[in-house]
Amino acid sequence: MNLMKHQIVEFLINVLNEDIGRGDLSRTLIKGQKTAKVISKSEGILSGLEYIKHFSEIADVKFDFHFEDGSEYKKGDIIFEVYGSAKDILSIERTMLNILQHASGIATNAYEFIKKAKGKIKILDTRKTRPGLRIFEKYASNCGGVTNHRLGLDDCLMLKDTHLATFNSITEAINKARANIPFTTKIEVECENVEMAIEAMEAGADIVMCDNMDFESIKKVVNIRNTSYPHVFLEASGNVTLENIDKYIESGIDAVSSGAIIHQATFKDFSMKIKE
Repeated sequence: MNLMKHQIVEFLINVLNEDIGRGDLSRTLIKGQKTAKVISKSEGILSGLEYIKHFSEIADVKFDFHFEDGSEYKKGDIIFEVYGSAKDILSIERTMLNILQHASGIATNAYEFIKKAKGKIKILDTRKTRPGLRIFEKYASNCGGVTNHRLGLDDCLMLKDTHLATFNSITEAINKARANIPFTTKIEVECENVEMAIEAMEAGADIVMCDNMDFESIKKVVNIRNTSYPHVFLEASGNVTLENIDKYIESGIDAVSSGAIIHQATFKDFSMKIKE
């Protein structure tokens, strides 16, 4: 994911203000210049450094990074050093660590899915992200090797069951969509059974999601796609776990999407120490 500098700086200002409030009460007590190091207390895949480096735009600090986002780290590794105003280092400490811990937790979880996929199936994340953290969390997911699904409602048109409930048929919904959205926009249709998937493919869907289908039904959809609609991309979603990815690979589906990549990730552990 390519992030623009202004997006990151605006994000950092917002999350820093959340912690500082009306002012860091310790700032009147601290003087001078210091160097601190951030150390890993667990192992995993790094993410968040692309954000953290831009603290130098809003605080009197500079960084020496020893790793890059997407790289593996081990317990005890010095991830980076930060030096400059002691006041600023201490004011950004918790926000900086929160970013690193949360993003690295997602990246590490995402990488577990990628390892299970073994390059045989595409792993996608979802829009099940925390409010206000969509870009941040999807960036972290991508650092772990996962492909970002839609970033928002303006990115590909997905006709879900709730959308389809307002139409008489899938065909009607797709025809109306084609007449109203930009011609460059793809249409994905969420299908709960084989019959819905067939109708969606016949009506010209670009992507068909096999939503909570059993594996035998998915295999049927794959066979029909391969025979008659080879241009259609097939995605499966619903209760995708590390334990059942092999079954999805065997089904012949192109991709699986899982909200768990992001919303079931847990913080990784890092700490900051002031160097003497």
